[in-house]
Amino acid sequence: MTAPGKIPLSVVIIAQEEEDHIVACLESAACAAEVVVVDGGSNDRTVELAKKMGAVVVERPFDGFIEQKNAAIDAASFDWVLSLDADERLSPELVASVVALFANGSEPPLAGYYMPRISFHLGRWIRHGGWYPDRKLRLIDRRRGRWGGRKVHEKIVLEGETGLLGGDIQHYPYRDMQHHLTKMDSYTTMASEILFEEGRSLPLVRMVVQPPLQFLKAYLLRRGILDGRAGFILAVLHARYEFLRYSKLVRLYAADKV
Repeated sequence: MTAPGKIPLSVVIIAQEEEDHIVACLESAACAAEVVVVDGGSNDRTVELAKKMGAVVVERPFDGFIEQKNAAIDAASFDWVLSLDADERLSPELVASVVALFANGSEPPLAGYYMPRISFHLGRWIRHGGWYPDRKLRLIDRRRGRWGGRKVHEKIVLEGETGLLGGDIQHYPYRDMQHHLTKMDSYTTMASEILFEEGRSLPLVRMVVQPPLQFLKAYLLRRGILDGRAGFILAVLHARYEFLRYSKLVRLYAADKV
């Protein structure tokens, strides 16, 4: 049974130290009959605010993005779930697209739905450089899909046909440039560890050549130049990500030989 004006959908959100985002995220999901927040151990007001907003809150120690996201799916009351991160919001256009799928009490006809994601960073919405449309599979019938993949690159593994919805997930990934650099350091460490575990060795020439190639790809081929100053900065950071990933892999192999 769903409340009047709500659709039979569980919006499931993973969160940790997200007091600055959680309220706006929950407000954007007001169309859903249920919102579940899985908190990984916040020390701020994330849990308090989520409960105040009427969300079902599950507290469990963070043990990986895949595990947290599947725990959120398992905690849902409805079979149709829409997965979000706490720093994401549903745009009004996307809400309208989701609501339309449940018109007249029917279930969506496909197994899942992709939706574009647009990120706000450096004072503007980033629309080029490979950042948009950044389509994500987030609305699924949980009877036919779960999160899988590997750390850093988790994804929903789904059986059945998918569609594409109109409207965007609005993403606020970084508080500022320092936050961006801190996240980059963490992600490149995890990415290099994955390569090391897979036994992949990369030639030194690739570590030298790939970063500038990635800059040109993001700034020119993917038209990051159209995002102005922000596009240039992000293309430089894209190159930096590649260099850090490879250099950390080199250090792992060097340490392994000691």
